[in-house]
Amino acid sequence: MKSSWWTLAKHFRLKSSSAFAWITTASCFFISANSYGMEPVFRIREHSIPETLAPAKLPLSFYTFEPEEYWAEPDDSYWIGFSNFILRQERIQGPKVQSFGQWADRTLSGETHDLPHNESYLRLGFATESEYGDPAQFEPEVRFRLDVPTTKRKLRLVIESESDELIPLEERQRDRQLTEPDRTTGTMTGAFRYLSQIGDAINLSNDIGVRLHFPPDAFWRATAEKRWRANADWSVRVQQRFYYYHQDGWGARTWFSASRDIGNGWRFWSSSELEWVHSDSEFVASQIFSTSKGLNNRSTLTPRIGVLGESKPGWRTTSVFADLTWRYRLHSDWLFAEVIPALTFPREESFKDQGSVLFRVEMFFSGSINRDF
Repeated sequence: MKSSWWTLAKHFRLKSSSAFAWITTASCFFISANSYGMEPVFRIREHSIPETLAPAKLPLSFYTFEPEEYWAEPDDSYWIGFSNFILRQERIQGPKVQSFGQWADRTLSGETHDLPHNESYLRLGFATESEYGDPAQFEPEVRFRLDVPTTKRKLRLVIESESDELIPLEERQRDRQLTEPDRTTGTMTGAFRYLSQIGDAINLSNDIGVRLHFPPDAFWRATAEKRWRANADWSVRVQQRFYYYHQDGWGARTWFSASRDIGNGWRFWSSSELEWVHSDSEFVASQIFSTSKGLNNRSTLTPRIGVLGESKPGWRTTSVFADLTWRYRLHSDWLFAEVIPALTFPREESFKDQGSVLFRVEMFFSGSINRDF
């Protein structure tokens, strides 16, 4: 009898175990099949900033040296000392230039707070140009602007190191190819500028001022400008300027530009300019074609082709040129370098080619002010 009860209990235990296993398996299958309705659980591992920016974590393209040099001590050199000096000057002089503009804002406007859109700047640099048979010579370059709002919206005081109405058209178009000895001697000007609008799209400015030399030369100029999109591809900009200098007489300038994207990061520009030169009683004109592409976040490549002409004694070409500008941002947004190889074919040299290569380094001291100049 005892053996019979033991056999029955053993059989019941096996049956129970099988039922329990079946129920457990079915439950797991049911949960798995419906798990898509449950929110997943993720574990996020937070990395500290030093760990994220450790040299071993950064891509190899970030460096210009080998991995074994990550923790090497810097070598003392003249270039290291000079570059550190330049970096210190921007941090010291940039706020001074901006503070001077802010002080002028408050003094002339009578406001206790700085007014917006102050475009004052100081541009310093040096350039060297090498031509056929001529060695390179370093020449300093200095340009500045003090642009001060004297009321909240309309009136500004503008003091500039030079006024482009008195610079020949050919020189303006080839400005980046030239060093200071090749440029027309500039004269500082000061003017009050009144800003207004014609309709909703045309910006108008009127300047009344003097050339700051002895004897002073009073002048007036008016500039109208409009920008718009002609269609989905083309952007258009037109500028018309009239001016009068007491010593040089009247002048007028018409400038037209159209641009569009042409693919692969390139943008195309076509610009035309016509100017009346009162002292010579003639028109001068230019037609420039250019493209530009940002190679990366530091460098830009800009090739150009230009034709210059005049109307006296008859319409004729005075010069043809081509140049290629490679501009590189050395540090932050204020220290730049340029390399510009160029070819010029002037009429006065029977269109014989004149080649040159220019190297320039520029520094902009303007704090956080917009550097659109």
